[in-house]
Amino acid sequence: MTTSDPATPGTDPDDAHRAADRPGTDRSKADRRPRRRVRLVAAVAAAAVVLAFLPFVWTVASTAGHRHTADTVPDRPVALVLGAGVRQDGQPTLLLARRLDTAADLYFDDRVSVILVTGDNSVEHYNETDTMADYLVAAGVPADRIVGDYAGFSTWESCVRAREVFGVEAATVVTQDFHLPRAVRLCRSAGIDAVGVADSSLRERTFATVYGWLREVPAAVAAAGTVLLRPDPTFLGDDETGVQDALADDTADTGGRQD
Repeated sequence: MTTSDPATPGTDPDDAHRAADRPGTDRSKADRRPRRRVRLVAAVAAAAVVLAFLPFVWTVASTAGHRHTADTVPDRPVALVLGAGVRQDGQPTLLLARRLDTAADLYFDDRVSVILVTGDNSVEHYNETDTMADYLVAAGVPADRIVGDYAGFSTWESCVRAREVFGVEAATVVTQDFHLPRAVRLCRSAGIDAVGVADSSLRERTFATVYGWLREVPAAVAAAGTVLLRPDPTFLGDDETGVQDALADDTADTGGRQD
């Protein structure tokens, strides 16, 4: 009976373990698979982050030349103030109040002639548009220079309705700085020669500012889809002559001069 020689290669148990650890063996391949999966997941995650930020970068870059300060903004016939909520006591939220203050300043500085306030009045006991108009009147803006859009349920709908329903061809959009790139982009995509002025008075409120900018990242993704698909507003309806009538009155009041 022949016995195996302990010195014969491949018969030593230690040799077997060493062979299993050599590159090219099944065990080595198995050890590399988890690392490959981790790298793949990391690459996919990085690509997703980049893709998520691209629409945000697009809104910022494509409107860079159309966003101004209140001192440098070109004159436009209409200021478009986008709604931002009403408190339970019937007063505008802080964000909305600051937008209205900015629009009033533009009016008093003769940068705009008419203010179109656009908001939500879809349910009883909630009238964002009238709240905005009342605030402006209390600030000294003549009531006949304020026009209300009661079906501005979103930024896109406000822009489309301003162009299609109210006949606005050129406007200064007024909102917060984090919202302004998307608002200007959507209004320009809706056919309005839009520039924008931001209220920046809340920059010291860190939470509101950080939250606002973070919120714009997914909102910009939705905006890109909106520009591509161009959905109709919830309500379009008949033409409204309020803005044109107010502009005509302003021209008459200034002796035929129209800014």
